[in-house]
Amino acid sequence: MTYASLMTHVQPEPEAGPRLACAIDLAGRFGARLIGVGAEMIPPLAFDNGFYSVDAEWVVAMRQSIEEQLQVAHDLFKRETATFAADDRVWLSGIDSPTPAIAAASRGADLIIAGGAPRRHESPYRDVAAAELALQAGRPVLVAPPKAPTLSAAKVVVAWKDTREARRALSDALPFLERADSVLVLEVCEASATEDARIRTADVVSALTRRNIKAEARVATAAHAAPGLLILDEALAFGADLIVLGCYGHSRLGEWVFGGVTRDLLAQDDVYLLLSH
Repeated sequence: MTYASLMTHVQPEPEAGPRLACAIDLAGRFGARLIGVGAEMIPPLAFDNGFYSVDAEWVVAMRQSIEEQLQVAHDLFKRETATFAADDRVWLSGIDSPTPAIAAASRGADLIIAGGAPRRHESPYRDVAAAELALQAGRPVLVAPPKAPTLSAAKVVVAWKDTREARRALSDALPFLERADSVLVLEVCEASATEDARIRTADVVSALTRRNIKAEARVATAAHAAPGLLILDEALAFGADLIVLGCYGHSRLGEWVFGGVTRDLLAQDDVYLLLSH
């Protein structure tokens, strides 16, 4: 299996550079088309009384600034993909909120590459929320840490939980898993559930083995450590730079509230994440 079409949010800031480099590297590795998206939204003006007001001159100035930023992003994308065939690179842009804009455009993509653990204050008008994007887009989202080295995916950890989201993540990650040297199927559970967890992870390993994927199972018990941090520790000990997991969350008054494992892993910047929902 392969990814035939990749998509990434392109921004001119230095911390976004590794994300674009990752997308370009994966496009070459999978022989995929790369879709670059430039999107930024004019934020509302807020006053102390809680009402929002927009001054016409301010809007014109902000729109011009955003258009200039989008042009810089487009120039960067063209320069970095100069060796691509014309049909293998596509540019989309507009003044729009990045997360819903990319979610809508992702109908033409098999995998979205997004940024992780931002070093500056994240703004929904400029930045993509990776986990929210995974929940909205219906596409797997690869979260690229801003300072991480190039993704090798030679060793991959599948953070298993017997849910629909985890099964979806396993399927979405097959192009990586089929190219990996080794895969660890890891379930974190309470001590009382160890035997059942061994059965579940063994079933997953058996299915992967029939695809000629070299996989092994491991069950870890969460005594005091948070499950997300335990998964990270196991991944680093295994030598993996990619963790595959189902993304869990629900909308509360328009804001996504994520499960502890998703939240903890999104906060780290040691490994790449592949999120599915």
